[in-house]
Amino acid sequence: MGERKNELLDSATEYLLKNGIADLSLRPLAKAIGTSARLLIFHFTSKEILLEAVLEEIQRRVRISFDAACLRNGGKNQASPMTQFWRWASAADQLPYWRLLYEVQFIALQHPKTYARYLRGVSIRWSAAIEAQLPVSLRSRTLAVLCGAVFDGLMMELITTGDIKRTTSAIDLFVEWMRNESKKMDPSAASQERGRPRVRTLKRTTPS
Repeated sequence: MGERKNELLDSATEYLLKNGIADLSLRPLAKAIGTSARLLIFHFTSKEILLEAVLEEIQRRVRISFDAACLRNGGKNQASPMTQFWRWASAADQLPYWRLLYEVQFIALQHPKTYARYLRGVSIRWSAAIEAQLPVSLRSRTLAVLCGAVFDGLMMELITTGDIKRTTSAIDLFVEWMRNESKKMDPSAASQERGRPRVRTLKRTTPS
């Protein structure tokens, strides 16, 4: 991707994070980011492809954060990758990313032919990323899909209600269940778990 196209993509991403995509038109978008609708079409071909590119960029940023959360889990006394990722994702300054992702996800579902490639690709990539972080004894694509669905459901609940305490408690409960299931499948995990402090429920003020 050329430098100018990258700049336009970054600007379009920031615009959509602030304004959403309801009644999105290329002309107001182009004016807001200091370019023209013609130039956007030149670089992205259509509004739909521009939206796909924005979503890919947001997914890229989120996956980088997901991987970073997993890398920080190297110490044996640290929280699980899912807990760490939730703590990052549920912060007030990250919620606009999730609002936009889910908003476009619903639009893509309403127009599956137009967004089929995006819908298929994002599901496969996220399932693979989650599966790679599961305990070996539980590692499967099916469980990865379950983890993704739990996260999506609780994030939608957080965005809708703003209830950080209840949704974080639900994540902690799910992670605890996963740990118990892992110990049942892998007895050696039980001995490793001894001495690890229990993860406390995250306390944070309700985001506005």
